[in-house]
Amino acid sequence: MKPTITTTTTSQIPDATPFGAVYHQRFAVQYDYPVHFTQDLFSRDNPVFVSALTRKEPNKRSRFVVFIDADVASSWPALAHDVRAYAESHAEQLQLLAPPETILGGEQVKHDPDLVTRLQHRLVDLRVDRHSYVVAIGGGAFLDMVGYVAATTHRGVRHVRVPTTVLGQNDSGVGVKNGVNAFGVKNLLGSFAPPFAVLNDAKFLRTLHPRDRIAGIAEAVKVSLIRDGVFFEWLESQVEALRAFTPEATARMIRRCAELHMRQIAHGGDPFEMGSARPLDYGHWSAHKLEALTAHELRHGEAVAIGLALDSRYSVQIGMLAAGQEERIVRLLKGLGFYLWHPALERRDAEGRWLVLEGLREFREHLGGELTITLLRDIGVGEEVHVMDEDEIVHAIAWLRNREAGQ
Repeated sequence: MKPTITTTTTSQIPDATPFGAVYHQRFAVQYDYPVHFTQDLFSRDNPVFVSALTRKEPNKRSRFVVFIDADVASSWPALAHDVRAYAESHAEQLQLLAPPETILGGEQVKHDPDLVTRLQHRLVDLRVDRHSYVVAIGGGAFLDMVGYVAATTHRGVRHVRVPTTVLGQNDSGVGVKNGVNAFGVKNLLGSFAPPFAVLNDAKFLRTLHPRDRIAGIAEAVKVSLIRDGVFFEWLESQVEALRAFTPEATARMIRRCAELHMRQIAHGGDPFEMGSARPLDYGHWSAHKLEALTAHELRHGEAVAIGLALDSRYSVQIGMLAAGQEERIVRLLKGLGFYLWHPALERRDAEGRWLVLEGLREFREHLGGELTITLLRDIGVGEEVHVMDEDEIVHAIAWLRNREAGQ
């Protein structure tokens, strides 16, 4: 039996280590970051931005760079000027190292390794260090890419996220993951690197296309289905207001959705996804595949909505979820404005195999070998399974097609 050696705090030189000894190292690192909900973030009298950057070192002048999603910049032409003016008005506490730089946004930025390298080089040129800040203002894919740049420069530069979409403010922006696509695989390269701060400004949502506003609500439906039946009922009661994007209902939806995502990350027992369970990826195994099969014609939220409907029907078919509950879920999604069908669901390869089912294999590989899918036991109650019957999935696809065609 191999002896186990534990480390000590004494200054004595230990005896000769026995052959085959094992040292066990264990330590914990605590992470904390604020998630602010505000309005007019870069108004000179709004203290949120400056207080977020200076919260750990209030007596130090904080150095920062800013990258802006081009889609956001085109909708808000004065944004770069507003950032510069804010930095100038708080010059004793903030130092903007260069004018804000506008970069193309959207999923394409996660397919561009040259862009990642260029931004890393830019941080080096600006002498950004590990106590400086990389501020990203944009949508979810943009934040993923800039977060990856920050996490891989100097082994981690402080990253401040300013999400500008519903999806970014209620889900991806408040999480701990960063990444880019590589070798044809979504999010293959990335890191678990919590942000230094998340700053949600409701004003950015006014610049969104209606389609993008609705798409982000899919993640609220998702998290309500697996974690909070009362929230699902509230979504049902507010469906018209949410579809019309009324400010009060939208703000409440975003905040509750963000709360539930943050609770899962902090208290779900696996913030860095060391295991195989991914409850926050309910409906995502097919959604990720649909995004790829449609060359991202489908927004992420639109694909997730289809995935939610598909997996809810599957849950009914295998006897987990009470019959009729899938109709309730579909009614909500349809009421919010989602179209729950795409022909890519039935696309097949030359051998007649359903391409969407490849999403199961890819999901399993992403998890590390064991398939773990969240399905529904009840509205508000998710449950993990490790097997999915492909014939039942095909039946669920047919049900979804026929239901959508009958509307």
